[in-house]
Amino acid sequence: MPGGSRHAPRSSQPRSGQQGPGRAVAGGSVDEGRIADVIRPVVAAAGMDLEAVRVSAAGRRRLLRVVVDSDGGVSLDDAATISRQLSAALDSVAVMGDFPYTLEVSSPGVDRPLTEPRHWRRAVGRLVQVTVTDTGDAGDSGSVVGRVVAADADGITLEVEGARRRFGYPALGAGAVQVEFGPPQPELGATRDGH
Repeated sequence: MPGGSRHAPRSSQPRSGQQGPGRAVAGGSVDEGRIADVIRPVVAAAGMDLEAVRVSAAGRRRLLRVVVDSDGGVSLDDAATISRQLSAALDSVAVMGDFPYTLEVSSPGVDRPLTEPRHWRRAVGRLVQVTVTDTGDAGDSGSVVGRVVAADADGITLEVEGARRRFGYPALGAGAVQVEFGPPQPELGATRDGH
């Protein structure tokens, strides 16, 4: 990369992961939490959410994997743009240490667990499976499969066997998007924020 950069950015296929709580990497003192602190403002300024930061050894280099997402998804052009911006931010501080590294920017894959309200909001129209601890009026618990009709700050509405059911986030375990062959279903009369 021009300007003596110590890394080579690249975009990749979507990957899943969770952000680690300041994990250091063997072979040097690289703190994922410090890296996240450096790149989070850059990601936010681009209108995206930072979903994960992972550093691993890759021969004589390090591999820095950054997972970002947004309500509109992340295109290859978006990944390339944010990669350039992250490169500049990382090169301006010594957070990666003295070792050369490769930067990989991607979006979460379909296997990413739905754990945050923003994850559920982005899954509107998709078929999901989730374990619920209390289904409200029905008073039961267990695994539920349904299509996400709406997601807001308090919970989600699923269409389950033709009926709409509301679940608050405290009652939900991690959801999993079910792979379907074909496009996601329309939002069934609701917007992503539940209106």
